Amino acid sequence: MSGGNARTLEAMKYDSGCLYILDQLLLPDESQYVQVKDTEDGWNVINKMQVRGAPAIGITACLSLAVEMEPINFSSTDELTDYVTRKMKYLVTARPTAVNIADSAIKLNTLIEKHKEQGVSGLKHVLLEAIRNMQQQDINTCKAIGLHGAQHILKHNDNQCVKVLTHCNTGSLATGGYGTALGVVRALSEVGKLDRAYCTETRPYNQGSRLTAYELVYDNIPSTLICDSMTSALMKCNTIGAVVVGADRVVSNGDTANKIGTYQLAIAAKYHGVPFYVAAPTTSIDTRLQTGEEIVIEERPQNEMTSIKGINLAAKGITCWNPAFDVTPNELITGGIITEHGVWSASDVKIKMESII
Repeated sequence: MSGGNARTLEAMKYDSGCLYILDQLLLPDESQYVQVKDTEDGWNVINKMQVRGAPAIGITACLSLAVEMEPINFSSTDELTDYVTRKMKYLVTARPTAVNIADSAIKLNTLIEKHKEQGVSGLKHVLLEAIRNMQQQDINTCKAIGLHGAQHILKHNDNQCVKVLTHCNTGSLATGGYGTALGVVRALSEVGKLDRAYCTETRPYNQGSRLTAYELVYDNIPSTLICDSMTSALMKCNTIGAVVVGADRVVSNGDTANKIGTYQLAIAAKYHGVPFYVAAPTTSIDTRLQTGEEIVIEERPQNEMTSIKGINLAAKGITCWNPAFDVTPNELITGGIITEHGVWSASDVKIKMESII
């Protein structure tokens, strides 16, 4: 499916067993959809970062499973169970740092255990319906995150218009729709309380300059792009009301893995007295891990650092270290963790999760 140059914020389109994802590698120059026909396609578009963002890759993984699973006639619930387990385990390997695919696998297994007695056709129907509803559920979650985050930020800024700094892309393109950290920005804008949104370019893959800037311009939100190396100077020279970022995995003690560069942003915010928030759905919280030291950090190919669209940026022969994520310790998350259930202190994550289960 070719989208030509028609601008869009729909990261994925699913209808009648067909799945298309917006190829985010082509943005902002071109909007083109790629068909995902099975879990192998799903793994590839996630691994290549044609679709990215923790919530979006979780939804895409499950929808690729649904597309592949729908025409198959399973002989038993055991066969269906084994199939779903194997496929989800495979999909997790596409981007191991983000927890959302693994979280979806757990939820699908829970549904299997709950509905096995319905027989193979009934169980398959339950699983497909659950997957089809994931995108709308994520949109609802993001809007709740946006509302809670905006209210908390305004409360701590005397209800005055605020300037907000964000990192990477956490908007409609990274979720089912609306966004997490960028959802907070949107919510502030909707109530007329956003002075300006600042977004980092987010090297080396430029999700900020390519994607977040694209979304902010699309929605006519007052915004300014800065280089990653300008954040400390920005905080010193401007009154920033809050820094709001997303998360690929939050663990029990509140340590958070997010796009590389988040950690240094949190350090700068702490030094300048700027509240630092993490906006994440509870599906991104992994209470199986106790601290950030346990999070597996994905390393990306070095060509993602040394070239952009085939244009070389670095001296040939230089070696590269290219972690996709870093871990921000809980004590630097001074504003709190914004979830669909409210804003939590980072150190209270495990207790809060236990209270809603």
